[in-house]
Amino acid sequence: MRPLPEKIQTAVVTGGARGLGAEICRALHRDGFRVIIADVDPGDEGQALASELDLAGETALTATLDVSVPADFQTVLDKCTERWGGAEVLVNNAARTAVKPVLEIDPADFNAVLAVNAGGTFAGSQIFGRHFKARGYGRIVNLASLAGQNGGTATGAHYAASKGAILTLTKVFARDLAPFGVTCNAIAPGPMDTPMVRSVITPEKMAAALAGIPVGQLGDPVFVAELVALLAGPKAAFVNGACWDVNGGIYMR
Repeated sequence: MRPLPEKIQTAVVTGGARGLGAEICRALHRDGFRVIIADVDPGDEGQALASELDLAGETALTATLDVSVPADFQTVLDKCTERWGGAEVLVNNAARTAVKPVLEIDPADFNAVLAVNAGGTFAGSQIFGRHFKARGYGRIVNLASLAGQNGGTATGAHYAASKGAILTLTKVFARDLAPFGVTCNAIAPGPMDTPMVRSVITPEKMAAALAGIPVGQLGDPVFVAELVALLAGPKAAFVNGACWDVNGGIYMR
């Protein structure tokens, strides 16, 4: 068995400035991780979150990262390496949500959503995966979606296809990096009680949406965030290539 890291670990969370990403940053920080709140535009929300977690700015910092630009991942990783000797965790959370009937989706829009969601997960996992492999330890946690499992009902085909691709990428990286002390897992949330979901499920549609969820409520993003932290921890070494479903019983397998 590989020895567990004893020093404080560094976790990079994409799309970490708001929504579910912010809750993931909070959960990781509570569990003792140093957190890099990476976002295409951290803005005031990112800075406020960093201050909330650590006013001194030692264990919670922001970074500008556009997941559709692979070089941005390398830049953030280089900064982590320069300051702390490396990083141990990557959470691929950033995503672009799109809702449109499949016959009305412009191919350019389809490709753009895939580039951000699936392409960003691939680029981040590849760049950080090389780093983790060289160091003999690492954790990658990908945020997939129920839409990637059932084809999506409240989202567009481009979003659903991108999340399905993330599930496949999770298996590929899990298989290829496992011999080097690196695990890769995915979480597939159903409808969460987040601003993003409430922007898709409008108030007039909410009753019908809840009626279609066996447990009759939206999911708790804090629980999903805590699950991310669990999978990101050193003790999760025997969990690899798995998809954790958090969907209220909408999709069972």
